Amino acid sequence: MVTALWVALGAAVGAPTRYLVDRAVQARLDTAFPWGTFLVNVVGCLVLGLVAGSGTASAAVVALVGTGFCGALTTYSTYGWEAMMLAERRAGWTAAAYVLGSIAAGLGAAALGWTLVN
Repeated sequence: MVTALWVALGAAVGAPTRYLVDRAVQARLDTAFPWGTFLVNVVGCLVLGLVAGSGTASAAVVALVGTGFCGALTTYSTYGWEAMMLAERRAGWTAAAYVLGSIAAGLGAAALGWTLVN
């Protein structure tokens, strides 16, 4: 029961953070490329890599930061929807760059986080 509360608390911070960062980035860049979602997903991968790679994080920290915060900060559904919308708008190269760039940057950020704490 306590673990679920840690997850909920982390999610309560992660979800509004995702929304606010996404809106702020998109307002500044005003581009078809979804930089806001890209940024929160990569940052979430980095933070999760740091937490998972530490090996010393308590179960509460993993629940709060890893599952709760990172789970709510990152957004696979929005990523998928934005990629589909780019493709539907006949921005195929942009959609491909978004999909491949998100995968590469996310994996790279997670690996960097893991490496930094090991």
